[in-house]
Amino acid sequence: MSAPSLSTGALILRRLVQLPFIVLAVYTITFMLAWSVPGNPLENPEGRRPPAEIVEAMKKQYKLDDPVAFYFDYLEKASGIGYLRGTTDRVFDLGPSLKQPDWSVNEILATGLPVSITLGLSAMVVALMLGLFAGLVGGLRPGSAADLATQLVAIIGISLPSFVIGSALLMLFAVKLGLFPVGGWGGPAFIALPALTLSLPFAAYISRLIRFGMIEEMGADYIRTARAKGLTRARVALHHALKNAFLPVLSYLGPATAVALTGSFVVEKVFAVPGVGQHFVDGVLGKDITLVMGVVLVYSTLMVVFNLVVDVMYRFVDPRIG
Repeated sequence: MSAPSLSTGALILRRLVQLPFIVLAVYTITFMLAWSVPGNPLENPEGRRPPAEIVEAMKKQYKLDDPVAFYFDYLEKASGIGYLRGTTDRVFDLGPSLKQPDWSVNEILATGLPVSITLGLSAMVVALMLGLFAGLVGGLRPGSAADLATQLVAIIGISLPSFVIGSALLMLFAVKLGLFPVGGWGGPAFIALPALTLSLPFAAYISRLIRFGMIEEMGADYIRTARAKGLTRARVALHHALKNAFLPVLSYLGPATAVALTGSFVVEKVFAVPGVGQHFVDGVLGKDITLVMGVVLVYSTLMVVFNLVVDVMYRFVDPRIG
C-alpha cells in the first residue's frame, strides 16, 4: 500500500524546514574545502605586501587565525542571527571581500548576480526550445535522417566542454563574421552567444528525454485509441503524448537551472560577462574565503528553491504524483 501523498502546502512547508539544514551542510563542506586551500588572502605576491603586524591584526579582525571562530562568526552574520543580535547592520551579511577591500560580498553579488541569473535563465529558455524541437523530431521519426542528425548534435553538445564550444562560437560569429560583440554585457546581442554556449549540454539532455518519452508514449494504448477516434497524429502527439513525455524534463529543470546559474562561471570567463562567475574564480584563486562562502551559500539556496518550484509545478502538471 502506497503512502498517502502530501498536499502542496505540506510539501512546501517540509521543504522550507529542510532548507536551512541543507544549506548548513553545504556551508560546512565548503568551509572545510576553502580553509584547506593553501595561501593567505591578505597578501598579494604580485604587489606590495602589507607589514607583518598589519597582516596579523587583520587576521584577528576577520578571525582568519581561528577556523572554529571564523566558522561560527561568519555563519551567524550570514544567516541573519547577527542582525537579530545587533552585531551587524545587514540582515544577511556575507562579509567583506578579502581581495577587494573596497567591496563587500553583498555588493559584489548585488551587481553580478542579476547578470548571472539573466544568462542562466536565457540559456535554459534556449535549451528548452532546442531540446523540444530536436526531441520531437527524433521521437516522431525515429531512425530517420533528421533523427540521426539531432542525435549527433546532442552527442556533440554533451561531449564538448563549454569553453571549447564558446571559443569556437566566439571566433566564428564574433571575430570572423562580426555578427555579435566579442565580449561584455548589454542587450540581446551580448546574451546570444554565451546563452547558446551554456544551453547546448542542457538542450542535448532534454532532447534525449523528449525523444525517448515520445517513442514510448506514441506506442501506448491510449494513443492508439485516440488515433482510432479520428485525431490526427500531430494533434495526438502534441496534446496527449507530449504532456506525459515532458514530465521527466520537468523534473530535470530544477537542478538543471541551478547548474546553469553556477555552470555559467566558465562561460562568463570566455565571453567576459560581468557576472558572479569571474569574481568567484578570482576568489578561489586568491583564497578570498568570504567571497567563496557567500557565493556558495546564495547558489545552494537558489538550488533548493528551484527544486521546490519544480516539485510544485509537477503537482499541477500531474496531480496523481504525491
